[in-house]
Amino acid sequence: MGSKKVGLIYTNEYQQYNFGEQHPLRPLRIKLTYSLMEKIGLLNNESLAIIEPRMCTREELEMVHSTDYIEAVKKLSDDPKNKEILPYKYGLGPGDNPIFKGMYEASSLVCGASLVAADIVWKENDFRFTFNPAGGLHHAMKDKASGFCIFNDIAVAIKHLQKLDKNIRIAYLDIDCHHGDGVQWLFYDDPNVLTISLHQSGKFLFPGTGDTKERGDSEGEGFAINFPLLPGTSNKMYLKLFRRCVPRILEAYNPDILLTQLGVDTHFNDPLTQLGLSISIYRDLGQTMETCATDYCNNRWLAFGGGGYSMTVVPRAWTIFLSKMLHIDLENKLPESWIREVKQNVPYEEVPYLLWDRNDKIEVQLLSHPEIAKKMIDYNKQLIELCEEKYIPALSKI
Repeated sequence: MGSKKVGLIYTNEYQQYNFGEQHPLRPLRIKLTYSLMEKIGLLNNESLAIIEPRMCTREELEMVHSTDYIEAVKKLSDDPKNKEILPYKYGLGPGDNPIFKGMYEASSLVCGASLVAADIVWKENDFRFTFNPAGGLHHAMKDKASGFCIFNDIAVAIKHLQKLDKNIRIAYLDIDCHHGDGVQWLFYDDPNVLTISLHQSGKFLFPGTGDTKERGDSEGEGFAINFPLLPGTSNKMYLKLFRRCVPRILEAYNPDILLTQLGVDTHFNDPLTQLGLSISIYRDLGQTMETCATDYCNNRWLAFGGGGYSMTVVPRAWTIFLSKMLHIDLENKLPESWIREVKQNVPYEEVPYLLWDRNDKIEVQLLSHPEIAKKMIDYNKQLIELCEEKYIPALSKI
């Protein structure tokens, strides 16, 4: 079991998904991630296979997105100044989702990469896990772009898996700081897709959804689970909630495969969010995910990238996740050649010299504010109790 392969879906063409130099979602983060994986030695691992993606077809996109929306994206992609299309109708234009030439092809490549990852982990007996770091575009809706996401590669991969096996049971776990709303709503009435999202509460952060009352609809009622977290949530709080709830949820649901969106904008230095996690927690989360995939999810794990807007955090975090897929413990150091590369490309960020953060800043801050810490701890306890008293018993009865 442990000797089976891990697939990393990668191409330099990922750099084409580019909203411009002033946009927070910079493709540089994926380039620096691959570079760190290479320089730290993971890409030479005998269990790793680096696999080229392919373009997603129009028919595959139509499993999730409306024909009208796909056509609008294609026309604006060919000609960003096309006067026939009203871009705001489709969530496109200045702001989160600026139009750029070639965006149809760039988005289709990300979807195609996730389809390749899904095929490999489901069809190939040699592979246990696959990872598409460019994927994780979880906000895109059926007929609208949202939150830096044009096409929803995760939803396309889920629909594809359902075509491969109509009885497949899929567990989707989203740890991005922003609620995984697109995937949740697209499968809100589907009992064969369990969506679990841990995110900063929508009361404080885009997209404003992900409340505990969002539980699914019709036949899918009870198959949407949300953990909205308070700003400043620390490693200890987050990890306690995660380890008390997620493994038991997955054990109760008993899926055929685990899908995870590995957004790391939960880090305390992320410029767009307000959670308080440090790098070391991604090692712990990756280890728990690997154990859950092995024990409760048919030994299949399909991982996507996601959010994360610090160019020095994303590469370290995703390298750690890949190391856990490969059963490798990394040393707390960074290659000098990678540090130089980061200094050249990211002059506006403080460059780390170690893989781990020096300390958990939020944990330290909370110690000096015991009243705030107590309120946050009590809130997290309430989420755990809700899970143990409602979510898990409901799944266990099915």
